[in-house]
Amino acid sequence: MRVLSGHIWDVAVDLRPNSPDFGKWAGFHLKPLTSTGELQMLWIPEGFAHGFLVLSESAEVLYKTTNPYYPEGERTILWNDPTLNIGWPLDALHGSALIVSTKDAQGSSFATAELPPAE
Repeated sequence: MRVLSGHIWDVAVDLRPNSPDFGKWAGFHLKPLTSTGELQMLWIPEGFAHGFLVLSESAEVLYKTTNPYYPEGERTILWNDPTLNIGWPLDALHGSALIVSTKDAQGSSFATAELPPAE
């Protein structure tokens, strides 16, 4: 995951049922370059949910995936699920309206989500 322009808050959630970190999330501020000019990228392994919040007026992101996009396999967990309690930096929007896609607004709760099978 890489930001080409703008600024995002990127989140990954461990969905692997047998993982000691199952249901835990990690969030990262991503911009095209750090203040020292270093490229920022994030690798999200298979078995993790992924989402992001655009914190700038707009953003362009680039994904590299291990497999071609498979729409039938896509699942959505509510961005504001109380069980996950993700610390979205909504205050960084500085009063701008939060815009959530229809797909994301209709996601499942973490408790009822169809998760990857245990390995």
